[in-house]
Amino acid sequence: MLTCPFCDAEMTDRFELDGASFLVFRCMFTPRVDPALSDEEIGRELARLSEGGAPTYFQGMCDRLHLYVTKGEGARELLGGAPPDPAAP
Repeated sequence: MLTCPFCDAEMTDRFELDGASFLVFRCMFTPRVDPALSDEEIGRELARLSEGGAPTYFQGMCDRLHLYVTKGEGARELLGGAPPDPAAP
């Protein structure tokens, strides 16, 4: 059985959405995984995610989300289709 790479909580669900698989763990961590991977390969991918520990992974996710909202597609949606300001932090 797959477990959360950060807290070892067991997987409680797996679902597919828009061609991707998502795993849901008891702790609510829900990573997106390639649906073509076996559970063994997914386990290795999850271990790779946790390299450096939870703070490293979640800081990286936070940084990507910040860029999406300030300079990416999320910014265009929030600005009503206008291009984001390239000078924005």
